[in-house]
Amino acid sequence: MEVIHHGGQRTVTGSCHEFRYARGRAVLIDCGLLQEGDSSDEAQSIDFAIDDIEALVVTHSHLDHVGRIPWLLAAGFRKPIFCTTATAELLPLILSDAIKIGITRDRRVIEGLLDLLQELIRPLKYDQWLSISDDLMIRFRQAGHILGSAYVECEVGGERIVFSGDIGCKNTPLLPDPTPLEKADWLFLESTYGNRLHEPRRDRTSRLSQVIQRSVENKGAVLIPAFSIGRTQELLYDIEQIIDELQRQPNEKYEFPVVVLDSPLAAAVTERYAKLKALWDEEAKERIAKGRHPLDFSQLVTITSHADHERLINRLRTTGEPVIIIAGAGMCTGGRIVNYLEALLPDARTDVVFVGYQAYGTPGYQIQMFGPLGGYVELNGERVIVNAQIHTLGGYSAHADQQELLDFVGSAEGRVKRVRLTHGDPAVQKILAQKITEQFEIPVDAIE
Repeated sequence: MEVIHHGGQRTVTGSCHEFRYARGRAVLIDCGLLQEGDSSDEAQSIDFAIDDIEALVVTHSHLDHVGRIPWLLAAGFRKPIFCTTATAELLPLILSDAIKIGITRDRRVIEGLLDLLQELIRPLKYDQWLSISDDLMIRFRQAGHILGSAYVECEVGGERIVFSGDIGCKNTPLLPDPTPLEKADWLFLESTYGNRLHEPRRDRTSRLSQVIQRSVENKGAVLIPAFSIGRTQELLYDIEQIIDELQRQPNEKYEFPVVVLDSPLAAAVTERYAKLKALWDEEAKERIAKGRHPLDFSQLVTITSHADHERLINRLRTTGEPVIIIAGAGMCTGGRIVNYLEALLPDARTDVVFVGYQAYGTPGYQIQMFGPLGGYVELNGERVIVNAQIHTLGGYSAHADQQELLDFVGSAEGRVKRVRLTHGDPAVQKILAQKITEQFEIPVDAIE
């Protein structure tokens, strides 16, 4: 057995792992888009042989794990694509958007690729073993990262090889906690936040509430770059909670700003999240039982048309009014958030709130690092001065932090025998590898 990494071994995006479990037989675990550094067509192409690959196994529907699937199909891949039932619902939405941005806007080509995708998708329930061949069985377990996310267990000749995908945080809104490991002879573990701890969920909500109140006081905009899947829905969930708590305060009138979801993709994903509420955690189900609507409350306005998007930007350039804008892309590499940033970063009344990882070299990283120093960012080839207030709320990360990753390794009923770290910066991987070795005495494959 061997694993060949075609992306996502020493980077935080682009996950793509070829698991060769027997001579001439392999499965591909994820096929993700590189979202840092070189994101050219050449970097995203399928530059490896696919003849031996018997199936694609998808852990979840974030672009850095599925964004290269259109290129895989274009390379001639026609084998089954296994994923959870929720991922099967979300995947066509995500890839349709990715094709329009990265490949073509030709409607016939897009429809052809999506039709082919639907033919190949094979949804699988959590905790259900499936035989890929006489030699290989796979099973999806709850990862708690986004709706439908899973880690993958592969059973070969009595050995258990586990690919973590992305492991989520505990006590995440809407989602169950990750399922504990049963056993792992070889664990391929993500390491995005292997060097740090997240702030508690209660603290993040309190800080978000403070930013929102500042917006009301100075009549400025709050700009939140957010990934369409997971982060957007968590934000809406918490904002609804903040509104509810403020409305319950006695003898106090509070002008709450309008919440604008300006992303056709995020709006469509949010609808699917609502449709799949049977998969939500108990806390979210209790909120529904009380007659509240955590993803569709009265202050929420959804913008889908580009004309409405431009009208709102032009209005905010000249008028001062409290408003919260949630838009993609999460790392400010494109999408509608870039237009808001160009218009409003120079305005000192603006607050920018980062709630997710900003990969090195992305505009989001530049704003996060240099904005607080009075710096600038390059957007669409133009230098934009940053006078806005910049905030980073680490508690909104969809990735487990260092302690939660260690807890995941330690959750196994039987001892994990070997670990290889993936999906992380090399410097961070070295820190996490040392922690794993010290705490569990488990050998961790060398980080090159």
